[in-house]
Amino acid sequence: MKIIVADKISERGIALLRETGWEVLTPAAADLPKEIANADGLVVRSATKVTPALLEQAKQLRVIGRAGVGVDNVNMDAATHRGILVMNTPGGNSVSVAEHTLALMLGLARSVPQASASTHAGKWEKSGFSGTELRGKTLGLIGFGRIGTEVAKRARALEMKVLAYDPYVTPAAAREFEVELVPLDDLLKDSDVVSLHTSVSPATEKIINAAAIAKMKKGARLINCARGELIDEAALAEALRSGHLAGAALDTFAEEPPKNSPLIGLPNVIATPHIAGSTREAQEEVGTAIALQVRDYLQHGMIRNAVNMPSVSAAALPRIGRAPGISGRASGTFHEFQPHPYPLCGGAGGAGVSHDSRRHTHWPAQLRARRKSKPGECFRRCSRAGLGCRGDHPPSRARISEYGRGNSGKRRASSHGRRYGRTGWFAAYSCS
Repeated sequence: MKIIVADKISERGIALLRETGWEVLTPAAADLPKEIANADGLVVRSATKVTPALLEQAKQLRVIGRAGVGVDNVNMDAATHRGILVMNTPGGNSVSVAEHTLALMLGLARSVPQASASTHAGKWEKSGFSGTELRGKTLGLIGFGRIGTEVAKRARALEMKVLAYDPYVTPAAAREFEVELVPLDDLLKDSDVVSLHTSVSPATEKIINAAAIAKMKKGARLINCARGELIDEAALAEALRSGHLAGAALDTFAEEPPKNSPLIGLPNVIATPHIAGSTREAQEEVGTAIALQVRDYLQHGMIRNAVNMPSVSAAALPRIGRAPGISGRASGTFHEFQPHPYPLCGGAGGAGVSHDSRRHTHWPAQLRARRKSKPGECFRRCSRAGLGCRGDHPPSRARISEYGRGNSGKRRASSHGRRYGRTGWFAAYSCS
């Protein structure tokens, strides 16, 4: 087999792939379209853009492994249409992102970058950099998945009160971390610092807009180590210039590099170049993890942390048969990959919540073979109420037992439901 590693990953990850005897190449970007023509696997980070045009050249590609969480750089519709499995490595850089969030929060509260630049310039402006303590302040987390929980644990150690808004987490789960779940408006109104830890979807794009900023406390601060598209940059720049917000610390931007962002150059903005997850430890972990996932899939048909297909654990694999890849590239339990292109999550109860095809895929054809379902039934990557699983909480243990396994499957999914909200007992088995 031939594996293309298009972006730099850990040497350990590359070594794991080469141990199999496969051909593992690390081509330059210009050579990628030629080399991918006969490749079986592709490993990327965030730099390589996996476009429909690139995938058109990939005549036998079976799997794309994203060393990291976000899959914004992979055209999910094109990959799915061609029957290519897409995997990511959720959780591998959660601690690194959480620590960077705290670093930005502390730097913003104490004007650390500005004070450092002033001192290097030969000044000694002690009175010009009076800061504020985080102790006793309220932190509001928009998104309470893996990274959000890590941030909460560290914020509690600083004696901060922590609020969270996340429609897919139960109050009981939040209380385990001494966090109070509140509506979004209440979080914006009551928080001294608001930090973003959610993915981009039609429901969250520009969730921080002019209307949301108007609800925030005067003098509040905003942190974003998630995705730049979550913020209306023009509205934020206006709030920072007017003094309504005291500052913002941003690791991500709507356009990267942010050549035309109105936020660049503002004195009360700390900006870093999307490095929250870039630590030696995190990159070693995600590089090793994605290499193992790609290897196990191509060798054994085992699916872990799939973005566009239900995951198949090692324990379940012998019971259901070898997973073929999608589109029937080998014989196995999953027959034909036919995600339905509904614009709304109608298969899950049709509550009118926008369907994000990059994250929520329905599986009527394959899984009817295992459970006697009705045509078009949503196999619950979205809940009965029509709310799509955002996919950044810890993976459900109810991986494959939903395929007609009876009570054991129900118990596992119910355990998932107690922690992440009941979504019917087909509870988000691919959540990663």
